[in-house]
Amino acid sequence: MLRRAAAVLGVPLLRATPGGPGRAGLSRGRPREEEDEEEEEEVMMEAEGGFPLYPGHIPTSPLQKALLAAGSALAALRDPYRHDMVAVLGETTGCLALPSLRDKMRHHPEGYRILQERPRIRLSTLDMERLRGLPDGTLGREYVRFLEDNKVSPDTRMPAKFVDDEELAYVIQRYREVHDLMHTLLGMPTNMLGEVVVKWFEAVQTGLPMCILGAAFGPVRLNARKLQVLATELVPWAIRSGRNASCILNVYYEQRWEQSVESLREEIGILPPPAVRV
Repeated sequence: MLRRAAAVLGVPLLRATPGGPGRAGLSRGRPREEEDEEEEEEVMMEAEGGFPLYPGHIPTSPLQKALLAAGSALAALRDPYRHDMVAVLGETTGCLALPSLRDKMRHHPEGYRILQERPRIRLSTLDMERLRGLPDGTLGREYVRFLEDNKVSPDTRMPAKFVDDEELAYVIQRYREVHDLMHTLLGMPTNMLGEVVVKWFEAVQTGLPMCILGAAFGPVRLNARKLQVLATELVPWAIRSGRNASCILNVYYEQRWEQSVESLREEIGILPPPAVRV
């Protein structure tokens, strides 16, 4: 069990080989590398979930998911900017929310097309020069402005690993890759106050426990003035917008770059942001 869990979590274990210390690199005439590869394959096949379902997938049992969820939650609470831990938490706790989001996409024309075509928002798929050349106020221009002003990149989004369904893995990947677009549409920066506001909106929209946890515990790092602004203006607005808006995953953003942010907000149902400094 220890070896199995260690292999799943990527932690190497030393193991004895037949023949004693003098045969540390070989076992019955077979290269140790071959044995290690076979053992890793057996671990993956025996783990709950069976064979990997997509590139990078790590099948895990319910117990392993619970341990990963607990560890990643503690790490994320200590450092909310640990995006790798936030990603693991989202995957290991989204067993109810992700199927619901997928169903919303399946029953919406644009969402269904996204599921079929599987677009990705990466630097390799974006024409950054074209987006920079769009008029101010368009989604594409404001998205690039957000990336440059906050020194962030869409390529920092972690690939899904622990979701035991290939289509659901894409759903959470899509959620991650449109996260910066939510910042753009909501007009929120990447500081702690802005992240908490976006998490409140996303928690209402998606029901993902990761978002709920971030919305609930993120404010503990804010000072009294920011807490007052958050509680009296920003959180009520984020909740109203989240309830009023259509599913954010049902928008093919890559085909909306030339649409104005104001127009897209109205179409989705996002209320105008409060006139406060965030």
